[in-house]
Amino acid sequence: MEDCRTRYNGDADHHQRRKKFTFPARLLCGDCFEVRLDKVLANDAPFDICSCQFAMHYSWSTEARARRALANVSALLRPGGTFIGTMPDANVIIKKLREAEGMAFGNSVYWIQFDEEFSDKDAVDCPEWIVPFHLFKSLAEEYGFELVFVKNSHEFVHEYMKRPEFIELMRRLGALGDGNQDQTTLSPEEWEVAYLYLAFVLKKRGQPERTQANSRKDKGQMQISKEDI
Repeated sequence: MEDCRTRYNGDADHHQRRKKFTFPARLLCGDCFEVRLDKVLANDAPFDICSCQFAMHYSWSTEARARRALANVSALLRPGGTFIGTMPDANVIIKKLREAEGMAFGNSVYWIQFDEEFSDKDAVDCPEWIVPFHLFKSLAEEYGFELVFVKNSHEFVHEYMKRPEFIELMRRLGALGDGNQDQTTLSPEEWEVAYLYLAFVLKKRGQPERTQANSRKDKGQMQISKEDI
């Protein structure tokens, strides 16, 4: 949370200050797989978009937690709102496991070992679960979502690197280059790690209400202190 606060404030790197964000923010610390967020964020919702990067699969330790995660997203998104995320690609991981000798595989950058619980030594230090995407999609549909697309990270990058409107964004991000003169700074081993993940986009069913969209006001603060979290 402190890292997030300093990045938002634009002072994460004192040698090269980042451009401040132009939108207000509120930072909340809690377990979004256990707590009903619609009560906590009642004055802020509904939202147009929800982003959950490299984290959704942590909710799948129990069915109740997986359902709470999706219920929270659904409750906070407006009809027609978008849910974007990344999570491990179960098909790729199982394929690599079948090709491996034993119950572990990896390279110089990552190492995955299967026990009773799956974990990635270079990720967050807590158990991780492999979630077959068709099961995730099926459960998400129960909470009013429909799938827009799901793509492995390699497929996602190759597709969008070909679109002119995204070349400049890729150049600014740096690591992947721009698919042209600017070359990637990722090593082959790091690029293999990307292959372990997929990207998805879900949309909440329904049409947004015009009055709801027009009445929204920016909430939050433009400078966040530790006491504000």
